[in-house]
Amino acid sequence: MRLTSVPEESDCSYIYDLLCQTLGQMNENVTNKRKRRARKDGSENESSEKGQGGGENEKTKGLKEIITSLMLFDEQEKRESEEWSRIGSEEKDSLDANHRKKTQAMLQYLEEMKGSHDSSDRADGSRKRKSRAAAAATVVAAATVAVDSDQKGGGGVAAAGAAGGGGGGGQQRRLWVKTRSQAWWDECNSADFPEEEFRKAFRMGKETFDLICNELTSAVAKENTTLRDAVPVRQRVAVCIWRLATGEPLRLVSKRFGLGISTCHKLVLEVCSAIRQVLMPKYLNWPDEESVRRMKEDFEAVSGIPNVVGSMYTTHIPIIAPKISVAAYFNKRHTERNQKTSYSITVQGVVNARGVFTDVCIGYPGSMPDDQVLEKSALYQRASGGLLKGVWIVGSSGYPLMDWVLVPYTQQHLTWSQHAFNEKIGEIQRVSREAFARLKGRWTCLQKRTEVKLQDLPVVLGACCVLHNICEMKNEPDVTCDLMDDEMVPENGLRSAIAMKARDAIAHNLLHHNHAGTSFLS
Repeated sequence: MRLTSVPEESDCSYIYDLLCQTLGQMNENVTNKRKRRARKDGSENESSEKGQGGGENEKTKGLKEIITSLMLFDEQEKRESEEWSRIGSEEKDSLDANHRKKTQAMLQYLEEMKGSHDSSDRADGSRKRKSRAAAAATVVAAATVAVDSDQKGGGGVAAAGAAGGGGGGGQQRRLWVKTRSQAWWDECNSADFPEEEFRKAFRMGKETFDLICNELTSAVAKENTTLRDAVPVRQRVAVCIWRLATGEPLRLVSKRFGLGISTCHKLVLEVCSAIRQVLMPKYLNWPDEESVRRMKEDFEAVSGIPNVVGSMYTTHIPIIAPKISVAAYFNKRHTERNQKTSYSITVQGVVNARGVFTDVCIGYPGSMPDDQVLEKSALYQRASGGLLKGVWIVGSSGYPLMDWVLVPYTQQHLTWSQHAFNEKIGEIQRVSREAFARLKGRWTCLQKRTEVKLQDLPVVLGACCVLHNICEMKNEPDVTCDLMDDEMVPENGLRSAIAMKARDAIAHNLLHHNHAGTSFLS
């Protein structure tokens, strides 16, 4: 039976010495007692001596058994230590043999690769040499695979060497790519493809598409590698625009363009980001003084209201329920109307008289009313800094009346002039509402819940607004849809006494100068 704990060798020696010393003391004590008793009484000494001798013999016997056990334990410990040393030596020898075997295989394969490269260089002197780092990595990886194969079944080194020799014969290895058909895109990209069909597919003509591709070339172009050819710029832009225009799932976009699903998703985000960085500063910005003057004239020609520089509207874009802050994105009004749980984010935009965006604010949760979205926008900050002093931006009844925001009257009983004012301001509101209808009509992805992550959605929506502006400037055909956005009157709808007086004066002037559609004579 093997003991679970064996005393150390030093402990055994100490105990042995201690027992010997104790035994000697006991023997000396017994001898002294025997002499004293012998002088007293001979017979009593003999019997006492016999009794003491018996006890002495019993104690000595017990101590000898303990010493013997300790010596056996020490012997067993030495045998186990020798056994473990023998096993460790055998394992070390085995590991050393495997290491030498791997090293020999790697050196052998290296010699074969060097011979293969030398023959390739002699056959074609103009071929570029591979980098030393890549060659070393290939040798190590192939040799490791060869050694593993040799350990499993043998013959792996020879097979790897044959493969290396075949690869070095002059044809470069390429990354395996699944073959997909690009027939549809090749047909669309051809010069013979009809203009109307191209415009129907991409919501813009070939000229506008070429303009966008030329603008984005420096931002989205990639170089070919030895593993694969890069996707051309035109195909990259086409994937993004087609996805935005149709809202098709990525698996269908993948089949249509002959690319992988993950590749299509990556291209959409990359091109949208490039549009936002490269094209937005050029095609979506606040107008300069000359443009502001023309905008005032255009809006006054439409409504008769002076100093109007923009029409403002806020729409909702449906999204999939987010994982965080779900309640903030819950759209109560859409849920009640459609009898289906809806989540959304907001897009606030200001447009000029042609329906071109001059300012956008994207990404606030759908539970926020229009007036709160306005207060959090960069437009509000610029207006607070005096940028919009002396001009008006016309909004719906969902916005408050402020020094620079002009909204219609909302009370139930309106005077003649107030009613006429609401009709005229409604014509300006219609400009922004129709612009958003064209925005959602062109880019169908805005009408359905998108697969894009919430953090990437502002980039995609911003790209849609920029592409909308380009299409409007190039007079591309309109594609509209119905808007289903509710307007909620803010709790504090009148925030400026000066603005109230200015609105009353505008309403009076409209009525008395025949701009309100009536022939009232004073």
